[in-house]
Amino acid sequence: MLDMIMGSAVAKCAVTDLAIQWVGWALASALKTEKFYDLINFVVLQNVQTGLVTAWGLRLGTFLFLRILKEGQDRRFDNVRDSPGTFFVYWTMQALWVFITLLPTLILNSERRDEPLGPRDYIGWGIWGLGFATEALADWQKWNFRSDPDNAGKCIHHGLWAYSRHPNYLGEILQWSGLFLSASSVMPGPQYLTVVSPLFVWFLLRHVSGIPILEKQTMKKWGSDPAFQNYIKNTPLLWPFPKFKGE
Repeated sequence: MLDMIMGSAVAKCAVTDLAIQWVGWALASALKTEKFYDLINFVVLQNVQTGLVTAWGLRLGTFLFLRILKEGQDRRFDNVRDSPGTFFVYWTMQALWVFITLLPTLILNSERRDEPLGPRDYIGWGIWGLGFATEALADWQKWNFRSDPDNAGKCIHHGLWAYSRHPNYLGEILQWSGLFLSASSVMPGPQYLTVVSPLFVWFLLRHVSGIPILEKQTMKKWGSDPAFQNYIKNTPLLWPFPKFKGE
């Protein structure tokens, strides 16, 4: 059964992940706040690969935490923070998200075989680096744009946002794809099913909790603006290539 759920170490990580999220839910529910929902996301769980995950978690978690402190609230939780039951579902789903996304790295860390570094490792780390830089730069550009009073009520169209309407999500997908590629260098056949990690990230961001929500919000705010209509028409949704404008 996929090597007994790919080893007890991975199973223990899953249990730890769930326990952490439930403790987080209990505290957040009692305080009626979502301010540390993203902060504790990945960093608490699990050599170069783990360091990359940690770097990602520290950067993104800190950025999201600072953003919510600045803005005061996260609109995703407007109808949730006062409902402990619904809040519990959010935290439990985050546990599932964390575990699935981290699967390739958990597999790598549970392996007892020593394999020499090869092209897959370096290519994977390179893809991760590209994704990390893309996400960090996109977040920084949008943060600066929103911090300028002259841009109040405007939508960012420059920098990386001129090539993709969601470059931060593109960076996120690239990071987990790179980590899977690197980790796959030590995987026997069945463990390649952990390719579900980057596919899950892509599906979640593209079809569930990321792009659909933001596209709806931006269309509501700027849909009648000719400049925004031109931006939508000429800027790819995610992948920065003309033929992927709708994807």
